[in-house]
Amino acid sequence: MGWFNRMFGGETKGESKSERAVESPSHQLPSNIVAEEFGEVNVRQTPTGYVINFTILMEPEGAEAEGWQTGVALDASASMQNAFGFGLIEGPAGPCPNTLIQDYLRRNWVQSVETDGQKCVYWSEQASEDAIRRGHFRRTDNVVEPVAQEMIGYLAGQLDADGGTTVIYWACGTGSDFEVLGDFTVDQCSTMTIAGPTKAGFGNGTHLLPAMKYFVDRFADADRGMYLFITDGKLDDLKAVKKYTIQLCKEIQKGKRKSVKCVLIGIGDQIDEGQMEELDDLDSGTDVDIWDHKIAKEMRSLVEIFAEVVNENKIVASTATIYDDSGKAVVTFADGLPAKVTFSMPLSSKAFELEVGERRIRQTIVTA
Repeated sequence: MGWFNRMFGGETKGESKSERAVESPSHQLPSNIVAEEFGEVNVRQTPTGYVINFTILMEPEGAEAEGWQTGVALDASASMQNAFGFGLIEGPAGPCPNTLIQDYLRRNWVQSVETDGQKCVYWSEQASEDAIRRGHFRRTDNVVEPVAQEMIGYLAGQLDADGGTTVIYWACGTGSDFEVLGDFTVDQCSTMTIAGPTKAGFGNGTHLLPAMKYFVDRFADADRGMYLFITDGKLDDLKAVKKYTIQLCKEIQKGKRKSVKCVLIGIGDQIDEGQMEELDDLDSGTDVDIWDHKIAKEMRSLVEIFAEVVNENKIVASTATIYDDSGKAVVTFADGLPAKVTFSMPLSSKAFELEVGERRIRQTIVTA
């Protein structure tokens, strides 16, 4: 049955008979404070207590691990240039002297332009390369490539039915364009170059919908789809993405579309997590949940992309008990612990403990 059962001796049974509270929109705890055994922990405060929802973290198994098509989409909007290694930062020789800048100005290699009422300095490629050669500048590190290589390799090697993950750049050109890099196997990942788009160029906006539709339509016949979207900033088409997602959820529930899971992964310091949470908590009026979100620097492992890909009827341990932080039992699972759990506990409790076999897993619900 999976690592959780191997550790705790559970076995697969039918649906748990334990009562579960109705799920509601709630605050998702940061991954870096979540116990390693859990996928996600969501907390909602009510006038009388907390409603806690958590999942057991595990990769898909058996039939649920078959028929996947996978993709990784890399944000190629203009704000990502530094992350791809095209930014300029001070080099070992220190700042450019004024005499050199004046020389660049005479050659029209550096220009002063006004943008949004502010004067900015635009450096041409000639000026940048010359200043780098002199040691006044150096390029920023390409932080996207190693992260993307790891994600692509993981999906290709562990999940994709064909052993190859499709990679695209999105938010290119006008901000709505995308560029297909190709399909890559796990063996190709360590040597593949990921340095940004080469055709459309870095984009003037960040439009997610075209990339989402590309994966959904290309792999429409796949039993399941897992698509990761890496971004550093704010989406310009959130309303359109939500509208399309709701439509897609309804089609999936009616059996007109196959299962799809999309995960937004934020990198950098300018992430609009509020938008990511809007998609994550989107109420489609169905039981289908397409979007999840993660912050890259908080992720403990890539298995976290499966935090919401759980079968809530699956039993992962034969018995279990949950205690509040005073040691009082708040729920007992005599008929088996399901992979997805919802329970309530008092407002006075700032943590809970899951007892499975001889182990107790403690989880705080305090984020600060």
